[in-house]
Amino acid sequence: MSLSLSNKYIGADVQHYLELLHVLVERNLKVRYRGSFLGIYWSLLNPLIMTGLYTAVFGTTFAKYYDDSITNYVLAALTGLIVINFFSAATSQALTSVVSNGALLNKIRLPVSVFPVSMVTANVFQFLMGAYPLLAIVALVKSQNLLNAVAILLPFFALVIFCVGVGFFVSALYVFFRDLPYFYELVVFMLWISSPVFYPAAIVPPSVKPFLGINPLSPIIESLRQITLSGNLPDVMMVANALLSGTIFAVLGLAYFHHSRSQFMDLL
Repeated sequence: MSLSLSNKYIGADVQHYLELLHVLVERNLKVRYRGSFLGIYWSLLNPLIMTGLYTAVFGTTFAKYYDDSITNYVLAALTGLIVINFFSAATSQALTSVVSNGALLNKIRLPVSVFPVSMVTANVFQFLMGAYPLLAIVALVKSQNLLNAVAILLPFFALVIFCVGVGFFVSALYVFFRDLPYFYELVVFMLWISSPVFYPAAIVPPSVKPFLGINPLSPIIESLRQITLSGNLPDVMMVANALLSGTIFAVLGLAYFHHSRSQFMDLL
């Protein structure tokens, strides 16, 4: 009987959490795109423009690493930019999510973790409505296999849980260190420049590769490119590396968030 009641309460808590998450995501998207002409499709504009700039500057030089095809370079750069833009937007928004809702948390008892999760989830919705259909079409054209179009979601899931982990960590840290956004901009830039976004991984000197290899975004980008652009079946090892990287950071971020949570209310 007690086990049944326990399961009932757990189920009610999960339902309450999901309902609150839905409300926060909907609010986030409405506020972000109120009065906007393109709405969520603005999230595609930045990577498309940046892809055009990178192609104009580096396209001819780096095309030889992509079967001497400017088109392949364009698609590779776009894929990398979609990943890094998602990471930057999701984690930067999650960073301030707990502090910006401090007044609400002081009035109503709510699960604090829902705020960074809602920011990442809002960006997941943007991806599914904007970038994913584009990547899925490219994967179908390249591979002629529906499996590749669906498998894109595996490295993307790795990206999402990585962002959730980082979001937990930085949102908790921001409660204690209000200068964090300025430092975090530098961190994002370092991750961007050390990821094979606009350049092929093959040009990185062997002496530098070990340092770039610890970048958790690199296996995610490489796995997503392999599935989308190679025309081959998904590489299981690449997907596994991406998922492992994302899971490790998700666990570490969640652990730090829960460890710090008891001190939040005194500082909000």
